[in-house]
Amino acid sequence: MSSGALPIAVRALERRYGRVVALDGVDLDVAQGEFLTLLGASGSGKTTLLMILAGFTRPDSGSVKFGGVEMIRTPPHKRNLGVVFQSYALFPHMDVAANVAFPLVLRGVASAERERRVRSALEQVQLGELGSRRVDQLSGGQRQRVALARAIVFEPGILLMDEPLSALDKKLREQMQIELRHLHQRLGTTVIYVTHDQREALTLSDRIAVIDGGRILQIDTPQRLYEAPASHFVADFIGDSTFLPVSVRNGVARWREQVLQTARPAADGEYQLVLRPEKVSLGAAPAANLLNAVVEEVVYQGDSVRIDVRLAGGAVVTLRELARAARIAAMPAVGSPVRLALDPADTVLVPAP
Repeated sequence: MSSGALPIAVRALERRYGRVVALDGVDLDVAQGEFLTLLGASGSGKTTLLMILAGFTRPDSGSVKFGGVEMIRTPPHKRNLGVVFQSYALFPHMDVAANVAFPLVLRGVASAERERRVRSALEQVQLGELGSRRVDQLSGGQRQRVALARAIVFEPGILLMDEPLSALDKKLREQMQIELRHLHQRLGTTVIYVTHDQREALTLSDRIAVIDGGRILQIDTPQRLYEAPASHFVADFIGDSTFLPVSVRNGVARWREQVLQTARPAADGEYQLVLRPEKVSLGAAPAANLLNAVVEEVVYQGDSVRIDVRLAGGAVVTLRELARAARIAAMPAVGSPVRLALDPADTVLVPAP
C-alpha cells in the first residue's frame, strides 16, 4: 500500500440545486488504499459527490475529511488529489511527457526530479516509449493512459475518476478495466471511481456504493452486493433479474401456493423473489425449488443459449445455458412444459417496493 494513501470520511453531506436534491445527507467511509466505486444512473448524485470531494463543488452542509483533516474550505489544488475526467482534458499542443509533467511544473518540482517521475509514471501505464509523441497521434486507449499517468505522477493520496473509460469501445474498455485493477494493486492509492456501468463496477472495486436520489442505498463488496441485494432497486440495478411476489407468513415463504426454501430467514411480510438468468436451470435438481413453466423462446447467442419461459400467472423468466453442443441438441422446443430449478442458496428475497 502507498504510504501516502489517505482514508476519506464523509458525514451528512447535502447539496441542492433549487428544488432538486443532488445529495441527501450522505455518510461514507473509504479506507486507506481502498478502491471504491460510486455506481448509479444519470442524475443519481454520484458525480456531484465526486465533484465535492475534488473541491470543484461546495456542499450546502456536511463534512469531508481526508486523513482526518477537514477539506470543505480547502481549494482543489491543495487537496493532494489526482483527477481523471471522462474527456481526458489533455493539452493537444504538448507531447505526452509534457502533459504528464504539467502537475509537477505547477508544484515547482525540479527538472531532474520531474523527468524521473514522468518516466516512472509512463512506465506504470505502459507508455514508457511514447514520451515524445504528440497527443493527437495517440489512440483512445493511449490517451486514457496518459491521463492516468498525469493523475498519478505527483503521487496523490487520493485518486478520483469520473467515468474515465466511457469513451472507449467495448473490447478496449474491458482491457483497461483489468489494467486499472493492476495499477491500483501496484500503487495502493485510495481510489473513488464513478460509473453507471454495473459490470465495470463489479470488475474494478473492493466495494461498491449504489446511489439513487442522492442517497447511498447499499455499500458492500461486489459479491455481497450481487448475491445479497438489500432492496428491489439494488437487485434490479445490479445484474439482470425477474421478480416474483412472495409472501412470508409464520416464517414460511410462498409464491402463489408454492412453498419456497430460501437463502436466509425473513420476517413476515411481502417480498420479491430475485430470479437471475444464471441462477435458474432446467430440470429437477435435488433439494431445489421447482417451478413449472412453458418455453416461450430459445435463442442461440454464441457462448450461451437464452431461454425465455412463462410461469403460472404470466411472469416471463429468462435463463442462460452454456452453449455446449450436447446441451444445444437437448434444448426444449418452444411450447414444451419444463421445470425450473432454483437452489435454496440462490433463493434470495428482497422487500417489496
